Amino acid sequence: MSLLRATATIGGLTLVSRVLGFVRDMLMARFVGAGFASDAFLIAFRLPNLFRALFAEGAFASAFVPMFNRTIGRDRDDLGAGLRFAEGVLSVLLPVLLLFTAAMMLAAGPIVWAMTGGFPDGGPDKLALATNFTRITFPYLLLISLVSLLGGILNSLGRFWVNAAAPVLLNLCLIGGLLFFRGSTDVETARTQAIAVTVSGVLQLAWLIWSCRQAGVVLKLRWPQLTPDVRALLKVVWPAALGAGAVQFNLLISTTLAARFLPEGSVSYLYYADRLNQLPLGLIGIGIGTAMLPTLSRQIGRGEDVPAMTTQNRAIELALLLTLPAAAALMVSALPLVRALLQHGAFTAGDTIASAEALAAFSIGLPAYVLIKVLTPGFYARADTKTPVRIALVAMGVNLALNLGLIWSMAHVGLALSTAVSAWVNAGLLYWTLHRRAHLTLDARLRSRAVRLIGATFVMAAGLLLLNGWIDPLMGGSIIVRGLGLALLIGAGGILYFGAAFALGAFRLADLRAQLSRRRPT
Repeated sequence: MSLLRATATIGGLTLVSRVLGFVRDMLMARFVGAGFASDAFLIAFRLPNLFRALFAEGAFASAFVPMFNRTIGRDRDDLGAGLRFAEGVLSVLLPVLLLFTAAMMLAAGPIVWAMTGGFPDGGPDKLALATNFTRITFPYLLLISLVSLLGGILNSLGRFWVNAAAPVLLNLCLIGGLLFFRGSTDVETARTQAIAVTVSGVLQLAWLIWSCRQAGVVLKLRWPQLTPDVRALLKVVWPAALGAGAVQFNLLISTTLAARFLPEGSVSYLYYADRLNQLPLGLIGIGIGTAMLPTLSRQIGRGEDVPAMTTQNRAIELALLLTLPAAAALMVSALPLVRALLQHGAFTAGDTIASAEALAAFSIGLPAYVLIKVLTPGFYARADTKTPVRIALVAMGVNLALNLGLIWSMAHVGLALSTAVSAWVNAGLLYWTLHRRAHLTLDARLRSRAVRLIGATFVMAAGLLLLNGWIDPLMGGSIIVRGLGLALLIGAGGILYFGAAFALGAFRLADLRAQLSRRRPT
């Protein structure tokens, strides 16, 4: 499967999940709003979500997939050798996850207090509610980590769609909770959401187990044993966790500062803005990064340095083609987008303005967030997880310094802007390091097309600025009117961008056809 086709497969299913996620967020905004109950739930969900991003989807996948592929290749494409390695990993991973989950649930109170300072705006009741929600949601980490192990195996076998489809179940569970099991108050409804998170983890694990069996993959439980291969994996997982999770750590820091020092609702403003910003990141960055890692690992393992560099160049080109317009659209049209998607029920016009300001700031870093996903496989495929960690720590330091400097003058917008700037620092250092080691040089095609893509982005942004004033009033109407307004905004932006990009020679249809027809190296 070609990089573009694999990315399209993952991105398409991620699109389904993200659309359902927005339906969930719209219902959450309507029934819970942005305040006491939503802040408590979002703090509770941030912890398992952080560890999921770090260990389950980030570090574990980044470390496990290359090692699984190298194990298969080392034994002359023997899948059995890879599955024995996976069984060894499972035997150690499961008891560690059980103990860690139990410890985090017992210590939920002190942990939530450390994150929030006891919620100065909401007092003991809000702290107790967030602690209760944390205990309900945290088993999700254990379940989703096992999902990641099985999904990593299927990704290595080229079955990307199975793992990409799993998050759909999370959103379906949360939507079902809001539609059919919500309470009579916002607190009861938020508690239903917390329960739905863990239920979704059970369903996702069941889905992956069934899909693995359909692919002939059955893992047996063994007595825990630290084999050399398992030790090697554990050695690289922890550094990879910090490297892959820099953006998540930055969001955690921002959320913590908002809970401690900013008015009630600020945590929710950052959450809703980040959710909109995450849509293109999920569709593009995660898709490209997941699709290119097995291919890049094989190319580097065979000593095919030139094809590996070409793979990285085309991945960066594809990332820029898709993220530059997304970032510009979220930046210049943040207000009508947030109004259309969230402003109804308990979510007020003031909440819309505050969330839109945060979204505009977050979107400045969108290309960088995606480039981080595209550049880090260049290290992981070479079994180097320490360098991304060092770079991530620098970026986190920049984020913290900017947070402390901007929170007092720009409130929650300063926190979002700090996250965006630190992402650019992270992406820039990743590229500079790969280039200095002669692992990545931007070829003439990428340099030329990047300039043209930037030009096309400016054309689109100018058009959207002119359109905003006319289309924003539609975004407060009925669902049908909002939908028409969104379709007009997105359609006009897409036509302007891709029309300008084609006219400027930023891409050619022949190149896209070639990518779609190219098979993945085996």
